[in-house]
Amino acid sequence: MGPAGGTARPGRFFGVYLLYCLNPRHRGRVYVGFTVNPARRVQQHNGGRKKGGAWRTSGRGPWEMVLIVHGFPSAVAALRFEWAWQHPQASRRLAHVGRRVRGEAAFAFHLRVLAHMLRTLPWARLPLTLRWLRQDFHCDLSPPPPPHVPLAFGPVPPRASAPKHCTVPLADTQPKPDPDQGAEACCALCTNQLQGHWTDMLKT
Repeated sequence: MGPAGGTARPGRFFGVYLLYCLNPRHRGRVYVGFTVNPARRVQQHNGGRKKGGAWRTSGRGPWEMVLIVHGFPSAVAALRFEWAWQHPQASRRLAHVGRRVRGEAAFAFHLRVLAHMLRTLPWARLPLTLRWLRQDFHCDLSPPPPPHVPLAFGPVPPRASAPKHCTVPLADTQPKPDPDQGAEACCALCTNQLQGHWTDMLKT
């Protein structure tokens, strides 16, 4: 297993996305998640928990998936990235990133964290792509992504997000506990709680 969490498997898609809430009552809220199928995942979020959406997004939609980072070599690598993006203050690798300041929108804060993540090891070594699914939300990151991280626009190509033989979709369809509610980290395959060094593996 490589330092980033596994060996790449050709044809597999693992992405970490950012949702933006369009509901006037909750407008501006964001959510970071992991997916193997972006189109299906956003439908699940907007369908609520009964459709496989997350607790934090249920009943607060509509949600729009505005950007996604993809090109991870494995589900574990993507899940580590997801966890650090969700919990930058708890990640040892992101100790240099300042906390969210008063008046800073959640969207702007998450983009600021993402900008530093793309330039921080081990993620800076990965062949990632930053894809804006909604071009009207596009903002230049500061600091900018490394030269080897391309900027893309538009939906993920269908072949990339829907591999024929994939054993990970359960991670996408099963509701995941909300880390902000004190839930333990869970396995992406069976949703059982991770304990000991397995939990530490997701924390970077």
